[in-house]
Amino acid sequence: MADTLERTEEDLDLHTVVLPDRPWITIVWNDPVNLQNYVTWVFKTYFGFAPPEAKRLMLLVHHEGRAVVATGSREEMERHVVAMHGYGLWATLQKDDE
Repeated sequence: MADTLERTEEDLDLHTVVLPDRPWITIVWNDPVNLQNYVTWVFKTYFGFAPPEAKRLMLLVHHEGRAVVATGSREEMERHVVAMHGYGLWATLQKDDE
């Protein structure tokens, strides 16, 4: 009976539920300074987006005030935000709501 009450570390690991961590996102915000062509160029140059995708994201920024341009780990999104600031764009990161 004592054997049934004892659990090994291995047994406990088998019963651990691991929930996936929500990814982080990089958001680029609209600003009154940068031209649409420049924002499109940044998206193509830095993120490697194809021209139609870069333009689509730029139009989201322009018309909706923001666009999610990347998803991933917090460290990776922090690098993207710093890079966007280096290009003169307004950008932030946050946990993905979805």
